[in-house]
Amino acid sequence: ILENNLLYKKSIDKNLYNKIIIDTNYYNIYNKVVKHILKRKRSEKEINDYLNKYDISAENKKKIINKLKDIGLINDIEFCRSYINDKIYLSKVGINKIKNDLINHDISIEVIENELNNIDNKLLNDRLKNLIIKKIKTNTKYSNTLLKQKILNDMINLGYSKDNIISILNDNIKDDTEILEKEFNKVYSNLSKKYSGYELHNKIKQKLILKGFSISAINILIQNKTED
Repeated sequence: ILENNLLYKKSIDKNLYNKIIIDTNYYNIYNKVVKHILKRKRSEKEINDYLNKYDISAENKKKIINKLKDIGLINDIEFCRSYINDKIYLSKVGINKIKNDLINHDISIEVIENELNNIDNKLLNDRLKNLIIKKIKTNTKYSNTLLKQKILNDMINLGYSKDNIISILNDNIKDDTEILEKEFNKVYSNLSKKYSGYELHNKIKQKLILKGFSISAINILIQNKTED
């Protein structure tokens, strides 16, 4: 209204009318973008993607983004810092996943590395250790071999370092004799209804090997059970 001096004009021509329509569309989109950002911090890439949903020229799109940058509503460094803090304190993910997510936001690797250098690695290592120990304690059926592989895959998918995962696994997974015996009893209970003797032992071995238990440990257990 003020820009086009509409308060003092009783009529407008077609050119001014078209300009007002374009300006109105521009500011409607601009206000929607501002509301979108106020819900949470957004990266420049997110705003670019958001603007692609609207009928807006490349020039006006660039104009909106530059204006939002000038007033501080778009700031990829602050977005990066906020994103890292949220993931560190409000999720279970590790550094590698955080880094990949930020790269997908088109944040420069230099900015990402700089912000990640401020992270307390002990906090992440303690979290990783707690996650692994919890999985170990709740394991009731996997052999050490399968359990290690499963936890390794799970933790890598969460974004933790393979070397750190393996180190914690080696320190905390010791003996699976008790789990082997439980699985043996379960398998024996099922198979003994159909098989007996040498055939039964072979069927039990096959099942337990598939569960990741070592053949030597299985043989020892079968021998002890047979002697009993």
